[in-house]
Amino acid sequence: MREYTKVIRIGDRVIGGGNPVLIQSMTNTKTEDVKTTVEQIQALTAAGCDIIRCAVPTMEAAEALSEIKKQITIPLVADIHFDYRLAIAAMEHGADKIRINPGNIGSRDRVQAVVDVAKERQIPIRVGVNSGSLEKELVEKYHGVTAEGIVESALDKVHLIEDMGYDQLVISIKSSDVLMCARAHELIADKTDYPLHVGITEAGTLFSGNIKSAVGLGIILYQGIGDTIRVSLTGDPLEEVRSAKRILKTLGLRKGGIEVVSCPTCGRTQIDLIGLANRVERMVEDIPLDIKVAVMGCVVNGPGEAKEADIGIAGGVGTGLLIKKGEIVKKLPENELLDALRYELLHWNEE
Repeated sequence: MREYTKVIRIGDRVIGGGNPVLIQSMTNTKTEDVKTTVEQIQALTAAGCDIIRCAVPTMEAAEALSEIKKQITIPLVADIHFDYRLAIAAMEHGADKIRINPGNIGSRDRVQAVVDVAKERQIPIRVGVNSGSLEKELVEKYHGVTAEGIVESALDKVHLIEDMGYDQLVISIKSSDVLMCARAHELIADKTDYPLHVGITEAGTLFSGNIKSAVGLGIILYQGIGDTIRVSLTGDPLEEVRSAKRILKTLGLRKGGIEVVSCPTCGRTQIDLIGLANRVERMVEDIPLDIKVAVMGCVVNGPGEAKEADIGIAGGVGTGLLIKKGEIVKKLPENELLDALRYELLHWNEE
């Protein structure tokens, strides 16, 4: 297990050193639109996002960070490409961390200028390398885009910033190739003690992106590698946070929150099990209990299958059962099952 990574402070949060793996997402608003950006960040925070990143493509966006910072409660990361002046401006306007790729910032002097401001303000730098932008000489050296090339590229950039006298760094090495990404993290974990920001880049839509992210992050995190994660999806950033929470909880890396288990549909199913399970999953998102809820499709196996859950419901023909610890508590009309379950959950600690 890679527990002894360097501890890096991002605003009022810390990553590395065996601290909990923190969830990140990125706004898809125009950062210059402070009101809309703040509203999205607040919604993401409520959903469980620990650190938020905003694109800073213009000086106006950099300047907007000051006002955004006043209205949010989680650390803010500025995402910078190409223009070193935007990185400096973002830090001057309150960014808690900056994300740069030194390879596209330009000359050594420009990178040095960014590092000097970061060092003065003790603002960490996320050094990002993407397989899609691997340097030509490394592609030639390794005969293509490879995990080894990605790692060498990242460490070259880390060493560049270290040589400039700064070591408050987080490393990000991403690829849309799941197995290449996993291999790269395994390689770099043995070569550096900087904390790693883990994700499968350009993972895709909600469907394919979730599968690729779950497989990739599962492989990496299960080995004890990774200090903060982002699930990159082509969709609502809220879905990124929900998926990240589920991945961490499935791996035993995050506690709390209700876990919903449900059976697959079969010929015995007499109710809208798919709709019911989805409604239950959404209904419990705001209930702060660390328990398991079962949603079962029939009354034949429902009580037995739900016995490992703390509470559950099982559907019948127009009716259903409310089950606690495998015991039937009451029989209800189907349209009352959801409300009865929610009532039990909201009064769970009163028993």
